[in-house]
Amino acid sequence: MHRTAEAVTAILGDAEATGLDPRQLARIEEHLRRRYLEPGKLAGCQVLVHRRGQTAYSISLGELEVGSGRPVPGDAIWRIFSMTKPITSVALMQLYERGLFQLNDPVERYIPSWRGLKVHGQDDPGRPMTVRHLLMHTAGLTSGMNADNPVGKLYQEAGLPSRDFDLEEMARRLSDLPLLFEPGARWHYSLATDVCGYLVEVLSGRPFDEFLREEIFEPLGMVDTAFHVDASKLDRVPVNYRRTEDKSLEPIVSRNLAEPPTLKSGAGGLLSTTADYLRFCRMLLQGGTLDGARILGPKTVALMRQNHLPGGVDLASMALGAFGETQFPGVGFGLGFAVSQGPVQAGLIGSPGEFYWGGAASTIFWIDPVEELIVIFMTQLMPSGTFNFRGQLHALIYPAITD
Repeated sequence: MHRTAEAVTAILGDAEATGLDPRQLARIEEHLRRRYLEPGKLAGCQVLVHRRGQTAYSISLGELEVGSGRPVPGDAIWRIFSMTKPITSVALMQLYERGLFQLNDPVERYIPSWRGLKVHGQDDPGRPMTVRHLLMHTAGLTSGMNADNPVGKLYQEAGLPSRDFDLEEMARRLSDLPLLFEPGARWHYSLATDVCGYLVEVLSGRPFDEFLREEIFEPLGMVDTAFHVDASKLDRVPVNYRRTEDKSLEPIVSRNLAEPPTLKSGAGGLLSTTADYLRFCRMLLQGGTLDGARILGPKTVALMRQNHLPGGVDLASMALGAFGETQFPGVGFGLGFAVSQGPVQAGLIGSPGEFYWGGAASTIFWIDPVEELIVIFMTQLMPSGTFNFRGQLHALIYPAITD
């Protein structure tokens, strides 16, 4: 599905008003078509570039399903997987602003069955796990998807993670399992943000999905973001693919997206649109408020996007295991986001303090407060580390900045 020159011109119409060179931005489409769509490496994708309060570039490319002839619509609904995590973190910090917990509170205060959790291979409990540790992935938790460590194998035996458990049952099963390491000692991607979702339920006394809808989605006008898709909208959901050993695309059998899942996963359960996620990002860039809706205070947002790793180190110094959502050198971690320590340290053109995350199906976003810039990339290709879309889009977008 090739776009006409007139259509591309319309998409680029606001670029110069935002201090971006439209000729450089036009290279985004050229790059994605030549490198990914025409060779059949992706079925379809979307890119949005927003700067200084205006959308400078927005484009939908390819098809909802390979060979279907159905182009990706502007309002496509994507499985955003781990891009759920920043939303969950914001929800928990809303409760922080209501005085319901402190970051250094022990988690066992809110999940009593976790009292006395021990580190695998040790007889005595180490330092207590705090809420901050959960937000930072330094809690000592792991996942059944991390079967390369002994605790990950125990998670598998306990059926974690599972779509058949709700958040309360997940927390109960975790109470019977050891930690992989002493909280605060290492950084390890885990079920921690699912536990943050459970804490939202415990602290608010409301179901997690209800809290997100009433406290974030409805105030921000995120009309297509939820844990399931209304049946009338299913034709807007692209097929999710995995890359096989022969480098072809294989559809991934999905759950029934029209049915609310048992597990409302704060770590990876949401579906959303580019337009909805832009509203979430704009709220963060503007210090917690959008169009009169106050989600967080500016000081809270500023706290979340700072590097909280001890001593200001990067993930390369603390992380266990390989990972696909971010590179480790020159990258810190805040309360729900990765944080760039700067382009030299990270080896990536950009700005210090840029904060971001991504999802398992290769979706990404980043927010650059220095340049008042938001970039969102949506596609459906697993695993997320297959191609370095973040690095490529950085290289294509930052040279477009003219002032």
